[in-house]
Amino acid sequence: MSAQYMPSLPDFRAAIAQDLTCLATLHNAELDDPLLARLKESGFPAALGLQLTGEAGRSAAYFLARAMEGLAAPMSIAARDELAADYAAIYLTYALHASPCESVWLDQENLAMQAPMFQVRDFYRHHRLAAADWRTRPDDHLVLELHFLACLLQDDHPEALAEAARFLDQHLLRWLPRFAERVVARCATPFYAGAASLTAAYCDELRDLLAGLLGQPRPSPEEVEARMQPHPNPSEAPLTYMPGVAESW
Repeated sequence: MSAQYMPSLPDFRAAIAQDLTCLATLHNAELDDPLLARLKESGFPAALGLQLTGEAGRSAAYFLARAMEGLAAPMSIAARDELAADYAAIYLTYALHASPCESVWLDQENLAMQAPMFQVRDFYRHHRLAAADWRTRPDDHLVLELHFLACLLQDDHPEALAEAARFLDQHLLRWLPRFAERVVARCATPFYAGAASLTAAYCDELRDLLAGLLGQPRPSPEEVEARMQPHPNPSEAPLTYMPGVAESW
């Protein structure tokens, strides 16, 4: 599926949800032999349901594909160690100062678990979803935000696609491009540089596609900032927990 071709709406939803789940898997845990084998067997990233047509997306997909070609399963001890150290520096120790959590990018003091995280939590609760363990992985972590988008794409409610567009505008796309730029500039491995840049490019093109599907233009960054207001308290309702660790490939 390309950004210029639209299949049936159910097929579109399913393909994009699968893509988002796969992208979340790249950021969920360090690359190991089983994941590398699954990615290669599936033809990733060429096998993404949404074939990116923009220069940034095509470049990111090409770069990540070349990075994966340079890795053979089973990987050498040196390759595994380098990938593990790079993953830790990005996602665990934050040694690169490239946090995968929204609050760090949007809070005025660059602190974790601040107002942006609670705004994301409210968004989840509105759809009767919640992070499985916010103490281990905060609500505004990249993996959970991608899983949430996948949930919205799988939802056949008439407003689900508009909600996905709104979530991209108000949350993910306000910080993901900066996260990707910093990872690309500071990380040690081509794989994680490619994973970050591909995820950012994919979400940007997805937002353009949703704009066309919904018949509503994307708001400018200034318009998004002007629209950001405190959300009303959500009504109490049963919650479904998002694991954030699902395999897809």
